[in-house]
Amino acid sequence: MPVRLETDTIGMLLTDVSRLLRGAFDRRISASGLGVTPGEARALIQVAATEGIKQADIAVKMGIEPMTLSTYLDRLEGLGLVERIADPGDRRAKNVIVTGKADTLLLEIRREVRALMDQVTLGLDAEGREALRASLKGLRDNLHQLDRCGSSDKKSIAE
Repeated sequence: MPVRLETDTIGMLLTDVSRLLRGAFDRRISASGLGVTPGEARALIQVAATEGIKQADIAVKMGIEPMTLSTYLDRLEGLGLVERIADPGDRRAKNVIVTGKADTLLLEIRREVRALMDQVTLGLDAEGREALRASLKGLRDNLHQLDRCGSSDKKSIAE
């Protein structure tokens, strides 16, 4: 008999929720008429959340290839929503900032995301939403710690 694995483990559920949430976000942004693609919207969100971040770091955070990000940023820059500036600590690197022109679009994206999250978290009260958010932050922190320790390091996350 073939081995059967559980499908409702934390890892499997997080993977499914992440995939489904990304698809819902993509559909919502595509249908919103905001004038940007879902990828451009995600890039703009990252730039706004981490003002002055290096282009290479944005690509890592988004889990995309640097060339894909460059295409998004080229379009956003052409629309006057972001600006690339020289990194003062590394003349080869470019940092990305949002411009004042992006404010209206960012507010519209935030409105779309909030409406989506209201649908996604339907049935959770404020306390449940906060507990979920805190738990996810804890998982993210643990994963960052694992990344810092390296996959071959056997140290405990708590150390």
